[in-house]
Amino acid sequence: MLNALLTVTGVAALLLAAWCGWAAYRDQPTKDWHFIGMAVVSVLAVIQLIAGIVLLARGEKPDQGTTIFVAYLLGAFACVPAAGFMSLAERTRWGSVTVAAGGVVLAVLEVRLYDIWGG
Repeated sequence: MLNALLTVTGVAALLLAAWCGWAAYRDQPTKDWHFIGMAVVSVLAVIQLIAGIVLLARGEKPDQGTTIFVAYLLGAFACVPAAGFMSLAERTRWGSVTVAAGGVVLAVLEVRLYDIWGG
């Protein structure tokens, strides 16, 4: 797996989590700028999904199995958009908490993807 892409996506997810966590601390819902941040992180996750599929198509194999790797790739891809949609339903500080949690979950998934690939 591309370690640089894993690192950039994980750091971006943690920055998004800190940003939305700060908004929740200040009792603010998610705002348009937060959704732009979610879009950036989601684009990184899409690039990662495509890179992972290309690596698998080229015949490279993760150390811990292809099925678990693809499952984690799909989970990482869906994590932040799902949190974003949930924050739209909850237009209070808890929407910001939801996105912050989604960012932390994505960062953890990045570490796990690194482990699954054999890093």
